[in-house]
Parts: sequence; structure tokens; C-alpha cells
Amino acid sequence: MNIDFEKMGGLVPAIVQDAVTSKVLMLGYMNEEAYQKTLESKQVTFFSRSKQRLWTKGEESGNFLNLVSIAVDCDNDALLVKANPVGPVCHTGNDTCWNETNNADIAFLAYLQDFIDERYRQMPEGSYTTSLFKKGINRMAQKVGEEAVETVIEATNGTEEGFLYEASDLIYHLIVLLTSKGYRLEDLAKELRKRHK
Repeated sequence: MNIDFEKMGGLVPAIVQDAVTSKVLMLGYMNEEAYQKTLESKQVTFFSRSKQRLWTKGEESGNFLNLVSIAVDCDNDALLVKANPVGPVCHTGNDTCWNETNNADIAFLAYLQDFIDERYRQMPEGSYTTSLFKKGINRMAQKVGEEAVETVIEATNGTEEGFLYEASDLIYHLIVLLTSKGYRLEDLAKELRKRHK
């Protein structure tokens, strides 16, 4: 990755985004040393302009930002850092430095879709998801059917807790089936959006 640290006197802005919810969490600045430490430690580290030293987010509070990825912009002078926050990000105790709530649980479905895509590409041994892919389309489709029936049974004669559990199994197995057919949840969203008009 080619980052132009010299353009702004050795520092580049680093926008931190939640890797799951896509919510913008904070803005910091990195010099080359902070960037390297972030890559090595897997915890987001900045150059503190007020302290004039490297500063790992969470070093005092324990609210670390665990690194997922870093991308550089088209001018090579700004970074987009995707991270998983451990607790509130802002020193005020808020989820973000813009006083926004960062709890969009629905966004976890996009994360889960990416996770299942990765399983499909890598096929790690010992993974339940891998075992489903290896069993083929017929078995995956059968699992979706089984989970749909279990969801219906829980909805009509079961408990609320059981219903949510089985409905979650249904969604998971549906994502696996979609992935094996070359689709993603976003394709379902597009279809539903077309129908909504």
C-alpha cells in the first residue's frame, strides 16, 4: 500500500469505521510509525497531536479498536480503518465521537454474509459451514426446508425463545444456500425493493 505521509507533514487522517455496522466511529491521525504499529499489534494506533507521541486507542480505557482492515484513498493521503470496537469509542463514553449510537444489529447480517462467503472460498476443515458446502445443493436446500418447518412449529406451538432460535437457524442456512448458488443477501434485498414499488 502506497501512503503519502509527506503531503501533510508526516500525518494522514485515519477515519475509523465499525467493520460490522459501517458506522463511522472517530477520526484520528497516523504517521508511518503508528500505521506500522497498527498492522503489527492489530490494535488501532494513532499519532496524538496533543501528546506528541504514539497513542493506542484504549490504552487507558481498555476500549480498544481491533483492526480488521485498512484501505488508502485514491490520492494516497487518507486511510479508512475498519475495526471492531471494544466498548464505547469516544472519551465521553459515547459509542462514536459524533454522539451516535452504534448498535445496528441488522448490520450483523452483512457481516455474517461476508463470513460465510469467506468460508466458501477457503473451506476450512472442521467448520460446520464447510461441511454444508461439501454436501452439495440438495443437502443445503433440505436443511433450509427442515429449518423452515422447525420455525413454523415453534411459531405455532412453541416458545418465543424457540421461535427466534429456529428462525435464526433458517436465516443462517438460507445464507449458506444463497452463497452456494452465487447470490448474497443483497440480491434478496434488491428483489424485495423491486416488489415494494
